[in-house]
Amino acid sequence: MIPGNDTRISEFLPLAFSEKSELQPLIFGLFLSMYLITVLGNLLIILAVSSDSHLHTSMYFFLSKLSLVDICFTSTTIPKMLVNIQTESKIINNEGCITQMFFLTLFGVMDDFLFTVMAYDRFVSICHPLHYTVIMKPQICGLLVLVSWITSALHSLLESLLLLRLTFCTDLKIPHFFCELSQMAQLACSDTFLNNMVIYFVSVLLGGGPLDGILYSYSKIVSSIRAIPSAQGKYKAFSTCASHLSVVSLFYCTSVRVYLGSAVTHSSHSSAAASVLYTVVTPMLNPFPYSLRNKDIKGALK
Repeated sequence: MIPGNDTRISEFLPLAFSEKSELQPLIFGLFLSMYLITVLGNLLIILAVSSDSHLHTSMYFFLSKLSLVDICFTSTTIPKMLVNIQTESKIINNEGCITQMFFLTLFGVMDDFLFTVMAYDRFVSICHPLHYTVIMKPQICGLLVLVSWITSALHSLLESLLLLRLTFCTDLKIPHFFCELSQMAQLACSDTFLNNMVIYFVSVLLGGGPLDGILYSYSKIVSSIRAIPSAQGKYKAFSTCASHLSVVSLFYCTSVRVYLGSAVTHSSHSSAAASVLYTVVTPMLNPFPYSLRNKDIKGALK
């Protein structure tokens, strides 16, 4: 750190999508529409699962938790962005920025874990159907969700505490529309070696581990589907998994681009676009494949 340049910065300035003032109404309308679709779609799934006794199974239990997390996930960023556009004030104070980062990381990791347990649930359902009700008991499902919440909270707390030890001196501009973890670490003028190591290690551990579990589950699922004799049976088994796998692919590809791609490239525009995909587009798309391709959900909604 440069001697005499240790003044702490108490405010941050998210810059993504804010360079051109004439585009602000269009951006406001677009993000407001996506936010309302996300909240409404996921809320309908939660209401359908909670009100229909036929949907009180492990698959829909995890789906309702995913919908709740997606609502919270988008609510940590988009409302603040919309308020900033309306008030023409892009500044977020230090406490607000770290708080936003904490909840964004919390719900992002929860999404990751829920995708994994949903893949495991599909694996047990298709590969071990006779033992499904025994393996995926309500107590086991609740325990999986509880462990996911605790792990996500501890990870978010660790990252937040590591950020609090940093000093932000001169450049407070964040090339995103929210306070993103790796971008905030890059803005610090104090030593960030420990922060970067933790970010990359935890990204590999909490990202790569669940991803390996998802890939393993679906490799076994594909093998089981190929062994089904009837074409109708193959289609039914595949349709229950294709929607989940498509959303998981979008989430992982974009989040990996944001958290690990910064080590390779420093393109702020591409990173901001990827962050929009996994923080806004993925939660918005989640309700559609699960409801449009699912007769039980459509029946409950009717």
